[in-house]
Amino acid sequence: MDIFLVNTTSGFIPAYDSDYDNKKKLKIGDIYKASIKKPRNYEFHKKYFALINCAWHYLTEKECIFFKENIESFRKTIEIQAGHFDLIYSIKRKEWVEEPKSVAFDKMDEFEFKELYDSVKDVLFLLFFKNVTRTEFEKNLKNF
Repeated sequence: MDIFLVNTTSGFIPAYDSDYDNKKKLKIGDIYKASIKKPRNYEFHKKYFALINCAWHYLTEKECIFFKENIESFRKTIEIQAGHFDLIYSIKRKEWVEEPKSVAFDKMDEFEFKELYDSVKDVLFLLFFKNVTRTEFEKNLKNF
């Protein structure tokens, strides 16, 4: 179980209601082992997925069909193009293929995630948004 905590002068307290609910499940007096690490910025994580959703809405019908009308396929393709991938060998295809790395909280630190965000944004403007200004896109991104 993961619980997000806030460090206060009187000790750690649950950060969110869900963390408080999880903490209540722990028996008073029992000993628990905890691993302390600072999580990535959750709001920035949400902004990344807002970026993907906003970009998806800019695609033409033909482009959506190309991605099989699947926003996850689109996201993974963009991440690979942005250089965020591992090479794995496909036995079926008998070749090395690119597989996007995870963007999960425990897989990347804040710096790596910021680099991914910026790289994905660059790919979007290079390949898809040739007629869209960054200002216009940023304005629309706030709606997602």
